[in-house]
Amino acid sequence: MIKRSKRQLGLAVTSMLAATMVLSACGQANKAADNSPAANNTAASNSTNTGEKGNTAADTSTEVKLKMVLLGAKPADYDQVFAEINKNLKEKINATVEAEFLAWSDWSQKYPLKFAANEDFDIIYTSNWAQYTDQATKGGFLELTDDLLSQYAPQTWAAMPKVKWDQARINDKIYMIPSNKANEFTDKLVLIRDDLREKYGLEPVNSPETYAAYLKAVAKNEKGITPYGLESAETNNHNLDKQLLVQKNNWKEFAGIPFTVKTDDAKAQVFNMYETPEFDQLLTYYKDLADNGGWSRNALTSKSSTTDDFKAGKLASMSHNVTALGGVMADALKAHPDWKLALADLSPDSKKSAAISTQNGMAIHATSKKAERALMALDLFQNDKQLHDLVMYGIAGTNYTPEGDDKFSKTDKFANYNSFSNWSWTSTLDRVDTNYPQAAQEIEKQWAGKVFNYELESFVFDKTKVVNEVANVGNVMTRYLAPLEYGLIKDLDKGKADLIKQMKAAGSDKIQAELQSQIDAFLAK
Repeated sequence: MIKRSKRQLGLAVTSMLAATMVLSACGQANKAADNSPAANNTAASNSTNTGEKGNTAADTSTEVKLKMVLLGAKPADYDQVFAEINKNLKEKINATVEAEFLAWSDWSQKYPLKFAANEDFDIIYTSNWAQYTDQATKGGFLELTDDLLSQYAPQTWAAMPKVKWDQARINDKIYMIPSNKANEFTDKLVLIRDDLREKYGLEPVNSPETYAAYLKAVAKNEKGITPYGLESAETNNHNLDKQLLVQKNNWKEFAGIPFTVKTDDAKAQVFNMYETPEFDQLLTYYKDLADNGGWSRNALTSKSSTTDDFKAGKLASMSHNVTALGGVMADALKAHPDWKLALADLSPDSKKSAAISTQNGMAIHATSKKAERALMALDLFQNDKQLHDLVMYGIAGTNYTPEGDDKFSKTDKFANYNSFSNWSWTSTLDRVDTNYPQAAQEIEKQWAGKVFNYELESFVFDKTKVVNEVANVGNVMTRYLAPLEYGLIKDLDKGKADLIKQMKAAGSDKIQAELQSQIDAFLAK
């Protein structure tokens, strides 16, 4: 998430349906949360271990050390920054934190094992793409009742819009403190070398056709530059699908499975997006680009980073969300001031989607003996200006330079801290990078007026009953869908037929039936 922006995004954890798209905003409010803690994770049992009382002010006389699990690489300046964080936490709530970091390459395997082994930790990153629903339904997270939140995270409870709490509910219960950020767009667009476009007298890129013309021109004339940076097939992530299939047609995607619904379909009938005429047209488009050198023929085995390759001048285009591309754009222009760069929306007439609150957040381990103090720490991370600046940007003067109250500039040591999921604490106190390109800001302004809401935007598919089928279909998508979309299959009709046949053999019909059943129940409720 991919890793996410860098502000860290890679979102490499999503499926071929494209990375982590969850739609934002104002869903139907569910019933108020049950104010009684779950029987097996009671606040009372947790509080007795720390001297904290359920409905009274927390007793912080006993110092505690909180263990926290985060995603991403351990930052080079971890010791220095967390020493400052702990100095502040010790003073304010008599607590310190120690973080463990799960590498992007293996977090998806190690993350569930921590719960299965009931390891000793208190706080852990979670999101709709990082097992929030799975672990919540399995009892891995502590239920955060209204009483717990208002008592031990009062600033967050007051500052977080009700709709964000409602979006975080699973069966009417909250299990995470979501990030409290305004529109965080999940739609994809492309970043291009506009100086190369101008060099060949091409039209501005604003459609699939003008984009194809740009990629073909680069392939024909620029030796040593790959037109488009395809993601490794191991990530099951073709970001152009997001733009040219999902966004263009105003469909909703469900991570890890090939099914979708039309967002304007009141009955929300589920269908396989790879059995549609729209996908047939896209395959023809992809095949044409592949045959004309639009991307590397080694995409299936490539381990390279599209972000690094673009900034190094090895790529003429890449795809991601606006926040990630804005960061890449700023870094690339700093290194190559002679370049001209542009952001291009390939589906400009489509509705736009922003992440719902569960895109990023922090949860409390169900067996934590320090739950209340953990909530107090998370409350400060989001709402205490001094601590928020530390957890988000590092040490002022070392990792970043404050610019007034709401902006910052990166130092040459910014990357020594920002390499992990600290974006789980984004809030209304976030600063804006002074180098964040105006082009990215303009895109965000344009899209803000196009954000759409619909009943299913906060629906999350529970894969529990079809977990094996989902895994099997995912394997099929890696084996059959990736080479088909990368233009490596000559006979498109046969390639598509093989894909559908193998999906059905892997259990796709069972997944579709279960998804439809859950959607019907969600809408009925």
